[in-house]
Amino acid sequence: MQDTASFADPVANGVLAGPILRQARPGRLVLWLVAASNLPLTLALYRDDDGRRQVADDTIVLDSRHRRDLRIGEHAWMIFIDVDLGAAGVEPLPEGRAIGYDLLVGDDRVSLAAAEPALCYEGESRPRFVIKTRLDSLLHGSCRRPHHPSGDGMARADRWLGARRADSDDWPAAMLLTGDQIYADDVAGPLLRAIHALIARLGLWPETLEGALLDDSDALYACSACYYRRDELLPKEKVNRDLRDRFFGGTRKPVFTSASSGNHLITLAEVLAMYLLCWSDVAWRGLEYTRPELDEEESRRYDEEARAIDAFVAELPAVRRVMANTVTAMIFDDHDITDDWNLTGEWMDTAYGHPFSRRIIGNALIAYLLCQGWGNRPEAFEETVWPCVVRYIDTRDNAAHDALIDHLLEFRGWGFMLETDPGVLVLDTRTRRWRRGRAPSKPSGLMDWEALSEMQGQLMNRESVVMVSAAPIFGVKLIENIQRVFTWFGKPLMVDAENWMAHPGAAHTLLNIFRHGKTPKNFTILSGDVHYSFAYDVTLRFSAARQRIWQITSSGVKNEFPRRLLDWFDRLNRWLYAPYSPLNWFTKRRRMRIEPRRPSPADHGERLVNGAGMGYVRFNAEGQPSEIRELCADDADVVFEQDDDAHD
Repeated sequence: MQDTASFADPVANGVLAGPILRQARPGRLVLWLVAASNLPLTLALYRDDDGRRQVADDTIVLDSRHRRDLRIGEHAWMIFIDVDLGAAGVEPLPEGRAIGYDLLVGDDRVSLAAAEPALCYEGESRPRFVIKTRLDSLLHGSCRRPHHPSGDGMARADRWLGARRADSDDWPAAMLLTGDQIYADDVAGPLLRAIHALIARLGLWPETLEGALLDDSDALYACSACYYRRDELLPKEKVNRDLRDRFFGGTRKPVFTSASSGNHLITLAEVLAMYLLCWSDVAWRGLEYTRPELDEEESRRYDEEARAIDAFVAELPAVRRVMANTVTAMIFDDHDITDDWNLTGEWMDTAYGHPFSRRIIGNALIAYLLCQGWGNRPEAFEETVWPCVVRYIDTRDNAAHDALIDHLLEFRGWGFMLETDPGVLVLDTRTRRWRRGRAPSKPSGLMDWEALSEMQGQLMNRESVVMVSAAPIFGVKLIENIQRVFTWFGKPLMVDAENWMAHPGAAHTLLNIFRHGKTPKNFTILSGDVHYSFAYDVTLRFSAARQRIWQITSSGVKNEFPRRLLDWFDRLNRWLYAPYSPLNWFTKRRRMRIEPRRPSPADHGERLVNGAGMGYVRFNAEGQPSEIRELCADDADVVFEQDDDAHD
């Protein structure tokens, strides 16, 4: 990134980010966008659309019945659109056919698609989507780290979809973003500098900081530790006692455990600006910022990161387009908030027991609600959460801010179900953890008994289901056992020891659910988190149970595992956990036969794919995966094929 940038002023354009298509049903549309003002909007709908027609079939003035406007700054409004077509006097939209839409902006009803033609695919005049209640295909992926030196898997998904615009049967029913849509704890220096420039230009609301050395957000942005040295403001075991006491009352354990916390986001404005800059090229237009004062090593790192951010920004038009043309559902993982979020009971007690760390976590959770969580299930937030949001935005005082955070930390409705056939059950594996009462320093279960019981109720009497679990349920045994060893030595934070088998209660309850006679015959599990991709076929041993399970992991969208290390893990896992190895009987999944699929093309024996991209799954009429691919950011496809030589 150059030290200064000069583009057209986006405020004159009106819309700063979006629209993102969050839900599309015959009788309902849910959209999200950010604009420079709470401008008048009209929704235009085109049925059975070839992308070139000039006259809309329906227009709906988006008044207070269909939208909520939330002012987040002097020149920034979040606009949440939830249209009940029946209540608006509009006939239900047809399934299986291309539907076009446009937003007509302002009193003059200027077409957003005409003003921003990059929202449309080649030869089309507006964004188009398809409504599919039968789930025939999905895009899915996780872990999008802006300054990782690779292409962007979301831009690859855009190119893939762009090549299939002629036939809406080929369009995916939805795109599932399965965690780490942003990295609040790992931010490049140039991106943090751009965040502060965007905060200033849009006038995003300032914030008072309680429990910190710095009084408010303005002091934070101006302090000498603002860039690459924020870890000096965050708790670490080796920090001097006085600073530690002032921040966190003398706690002995680190709270923010990211290895890259030098630019950890702190204020709500920073996290909101991060979303805008990660999802829209418009937010970058006209953004001017200079290099901060850095030492020699920081300057070298800044220049290296700037090249990666340049490449990231260049692909943002494609990212914005695919999210405008595809139903997009999202769920958090740890980096959306902070690394190792809620990993152990000890971590939780430390993090939530002090005002500053609680505020940092809470700010990221507020931003997740506004930018991701709301669109999954708007009705879940209507009566309890939304009044707290409005109260805080109206007053912007510390009491209302803390009350909103308290409410969100207690909220139990983050998970959701897409009512397709088969249904898509998206799990909250972060906020309802199964804590270890006697060993709080060991990893908690990813879901507690109550949450797992509720999940089982949602699964009962379904023939097939797609489950989204951020962490794989059936992971690489070798890596999980390495995590187990570190946990035994009391160091789970060193190896990110978050897997379903790490907690005996959660593991056994989950595996029993799979074996239950009334749970689905076909389970497809979509996961991310681990920064490599793989596919397993899983069946039950020694049982007449009918269940078949597919574990499909796609990670990361823009992230990768250290290549040589993953190669060694892949080889060792094949050697140590061969079909008849006695080591298999020391795992909690010994009653399940796990057959890895062979990626093609790949080197002989490889089972793990390391590379940025987006996953793709096609389902047959019974809800079983019939095609599993990784759409790699370098435009190469990897197909996961069944392998007769697969090991257990």
